[in-house]
Amino acid sequence: MKPSIFLLLAATLVSAKAQNSKYESLRQEVTQSIARGNAWLKAKQHADGYWDEPALPAFTALALNAAVRDPSLEKNAKLPEHIEKGFTWLLAQQKEDGGIYNRGLSVYNSATAVTALTAANRSDFEPAIVKARKHLIDNQWDIGKKKETDNPNDGGVGYGSNKEHSDLSNTYLAVEALALSKKIIEDGKHGDQPDLDWDAAATFVSRCQNLEETNDQEWASNDPKNKGGFSYSPFESKAGDEKTPEGRTALRSYGSMSYAGLLSFIYAKLSADDPRVAAVKEWLGKNYTVEENPGMGAQGLYYYYQTMAKALTAANVDQLQLGDGKKADWRTELANKILSAQREDGSWVNSNGRWMESNPVLVTSYTVLALEQILDSIP
Repeated sequence: MKPSIFLLLAATLVSAKAQNSKYESLRQEVTQSIARGNAWLKAKQHADGYWDEPALPAFTALALNAAVRDPSLEKNAKLPEHIEKGFTWLLAQQKEDGGIYNRGLSVYNSATAVTALTAANRSDFEPAIVKARKHLIDNQWDIGKKKETDNPNDGGVGYGSNKEHSDLSNTYLAVEALALSKKIIEDGKHGDQPDLDWDAAATFVSRCQNLEETNDQEWASNDPKNKGGFSYSPFESKAGDEKTPEGRTALRSYGSMSYAGLLSFIYAKLSADDPRVAAVKEWLGKNYTVEENPGMGAQGLYYYYQTMAKALTAANVDQLQLGDGKKADWRTELANKILSAQREDGSWVNSNGRWMESNPVLVTSYTVLALEQILDSIP
């Protein structure tokens, strides 16, 4: 072996060892925190198998997803009794149209359920997943001229309780569920199955982004504060709007939807060098923080943490490039922030109750899932 090659291999091994050593303490702390969070959730399960509110099966699905992704569970082993009971209850909520819901919000509940059922990796769950996938696909908007995305809602998905509009939050949850569960239908054992119109979905997501070159909506703005980031829908930003120097009304970009937009683009298989992907990563780098949901403060903070962990992992971001030229070790910073907020009983809760984040079952599920994503992403 040439000396230069030997030195290169040695340097690579040293670098890998240093990387593992760097995260070893974090790995242990995160693993322990996940165990405490899941233990708290287990104690909050109702005798019938559901969590918190039977009208919202998504809460049960989130808790189950957190449970089956716990690193302490043995792969391919029989699931613990309380998890089996939870899945039995969840499957019993499936309706004739394939959706897994009770009182409305069929897309939100069904998408979250499909993601949890897929995470369990159980072949006996597949028929239910296939039916629920079709329900999600059936809820993709296509009004006006078919297959032409001539309406700003086209390609997106809404809550499913009524068809008032599509939004990025439900679209991201639906495309995530469909992307993660797609492996179940690919071998053809469930017959011919429909699929989402992924090009239309990417068009809808693009119409939620502040990027004039690819968003045909009049409000899209390239001003430095907003360029590349995302709003809630092509019609609304939960962060409000503002007048641009040219006198137009622009929808403000904010953190949680910008991570949801990045994740949606990745699931729609846009390349890393696509200008839409590059633009949102630049906005996220300029606005990076674990102290708040940028543009929203404490509102939706734990939803933000979960989408951040998922999106940066899916985008293969090891160190996030910041606006000042520095790089952020997002795993360590996000994990430490989350660990410091865990309550003595193992749960988490947001002091700001918007979007139900005063509910500790919801927030603890979000947070355990964020930690599990961080753990899975450690090199």
